[in-house]
Amino acid sequence: MKLQSLIDAMQQIAPLHLAEPWDNVGLLAGDPQQEVDKIILAIDYSPAVAAEARRENCNAVIAYHPAIFHPLKRLTAGSAIFAAIRDGLAIYSPHTALDAAAGGTNDTLADAVGITPERSSLKFPEAKPAHHKLVVFVPESHAEKMSRALFDAGAGCIGNYSSCSFRSTGTGTFFGQPGSHPAVGQAGRLEQVPEVRLETVLPLACLPAALAALRAAHPYEEPAFDLIPVAAAAAGLGRIGRLAQPDQREKIFARLKRELGLTHLLIAGPTTGIARRAAVCAGSCGELLDGAIDQQADIYVTGELRHHDALKAAHAGLTVVCTLHSNSERAVLARVKLRLEKLLPGLPMLLSREDRDPFAVV
Repeated sequence: MKLQSLIDAMQQIAPLHLAEPWDNVGLLAGDPQQEVDKIILAIDYSPAVAAEARRENCNAVIAYHPAIFHPLKRLTAGSAIFAAIRDGLAIYSPHTALDAAAGGTNDTLADAVGITPERSSLKFPEAKPAHHKLVVFVPESHAEKMSRALFDAGAGCIGNYSSCSFRSTGTGTFFGQPGSHPAVGQAGRLEQVPEVRLETVLPLACLPAALAALRAAHPYEEPAFDLIPVAAAAAGLGRIGRLAQPDQREKIFARLKRELGLTHLLIAGPTTGIARRAAVCAGSCGELLDGAIDQQADIYVTGELRHHDALKAAHAGLTVVCTLHSNSERAVLARVKLRLEKLLPGLPMLLSREDRDPFAVV
């Protein structure tokens, strides 16, 4: 399987346009045309994870945190990125794109806390084009061939659904000028042809492949199609909402430990009493604390928080739960793996056993 197939699958799971402007996401090392036989998923591309990838004969790593963040001035022997490139080990990072995406890092954390699906983001990005709506007019006889070509090129995916389209029938007209060779009818006269208006959605990353597929599958010399930018209100960072079952804080702490596989939590603020509303933000999320306070959350779950932010939360009566940074993110990897297995059947993949937070509570 080509690495490009993995890139396309990750684009469906965590569209890169959702990432924060400061982030460095996507393919960080590797050739989209290289072969991929096995992948490993981890939060950090640490030396231990790199060694594990080689032991397991993996040639691609999904590393949630960018292995390249600040600009590199040199690549020399001894560096992790040099070794990865030398060994043909591709590295892909979804980071804040996965945080914002539906079903991604923050939704995983919200599920662990017990927030209902009727949740919203704590921070919304500025809306910007994420997809195009592609509309193509094709003879009825070629509608199935056209739709399949577009779906194979990456069009028609909405959430967990694929092959999504809308079709309506009508009549297309054209007059072939001298030198034209119409596939239907004759040049030099007005033709009327039963046609299908086929509409589907198309991620920006798939645009070149989809247009090439459209032209290859269309019987006309000059296919008629429209591309309409779609500015969707993207999911943002963090999540907030009601708890599906209001509960004692102690029971919520216990559920978090169980769901995230932890033995300890860091807690500031009230440790007892009923909680009805919760907010979460995976990683380091002090900047979203005011939003959690303003929207009257009872509990705020994150990876880490500065000392003075913890004091602010406690003073406001908000319980802060810190898991340590990557412990708030790691649970999403199992979900990503399940989704990749559906999108890329037959490609072996595993969750890293060496990946862990650098801090331990002893």
